[in-house]
Amino acid sequence: MKINGFIISLFGVILLAYLLPQGNDLLPLKTITDIGIGFIFFFYGLKLAPQEIKLGLLNYKVHIIVQLTTFIVFPLLALAYLPLFDQGKESELWTAIFFLATLPSTVSSSIVMVALAKGNLPTAIFNASLSGLIGIFATPIWLSLILGKSADFQFMDVLLKLGWQILAPLVLGLILQRFFGNWARKNSKQLGLFDKGIILIIVYSSFSNTFTSNLFDTIDLSGFLLLILGVLVLFFVVYYLTALVSNLLKLPIEDKITAQFCGTKKSLVHGSVMVKVIFGNSANTGLLLLPIMLFHSSQLILIAYFAEKYRKRDPEIA
Repeated sequence: MKINGFIISLFGVILLAYLLPQGNDLLPLKTITDIGIGFIFFFYGLKLAPQEIKLGLLNYKVHIIVQLTTFIVFPLLALAYLPLFDQGKESELWTAIFFLATLPSTVSSSIVMVALAKGNLPTAIFNASLSGLIGIFATPIWLSLILGKSADFQFMDVLLKLGWQILAPLVLGLILQRFFGNWARKNSKQLGLFDKGIILIIVYSSFSNTFTSNLFDTIDLSGFLLLILGVLVLFFVVYYLTALVSNLLKLPIEDKITAQFCGTKKSLVHGSVMVKVIFGNSANTGLLLLPIMLFHSSQLILIAYFAEKYRKRDPEIA
């Protein structure tokens, strides 16, 4: 119910942005989100448990599956969508799907779902954490390679922004972990509420800009249906592909669960943060967030269903 509440809140702030798009003028939302982004990754650094990371370090087959899926397979699948869009790389909808495909895996929900399905939890923690770190560099590299010329993408400028707003607070959190790490993990639930609050503000601010620019008026119903279908196809192709590779490698059922659950996830936190850092307050940021929100909602519902099926598996078969 808490997860559903957050999803409802996401779409609620979109409605608020539609009804009251003047929030960026009334409140210093950019300053609030800039500070909030720093704290999100500072707390993320504090919460990383070194002993749990070490436990999952040597399970290299799962690491390879998850990271290759997250940062290679997903973007390549999104590139395969190009012929479906008349404008190609100039299409706002395709750009939004491609941005989603380049993002790292989510941390908290991956770990929760793997635990629910009785998968390999230390490996899940390691992979989800590693994915977040790799994504700081992989996402802008992909965007620079594919969108660089068409989107006036300045790779070094973006990397510096990401370093300042994400990497520096993360490193500071890691440094201070020995002093405040236990406190952060103990209060993980409260810190998670802070993360969600900042995400809601980013979503509101982004969609306010998009609504005031009337960008959604240029997209018809068929475009939105194509977007929804594209998001679902991405999920199912990757979910069953990771299962196939896991079976070919004869991974234990616990490792297969971890590969599937971590390999199919995309992080709404990183997406919300990076859309602000990389694209700033441009008019299309709301549209760029739409596939991430759809994917986030879908992955929670679908993975929860699959996790429950795995949880009820016959222990003798497993």
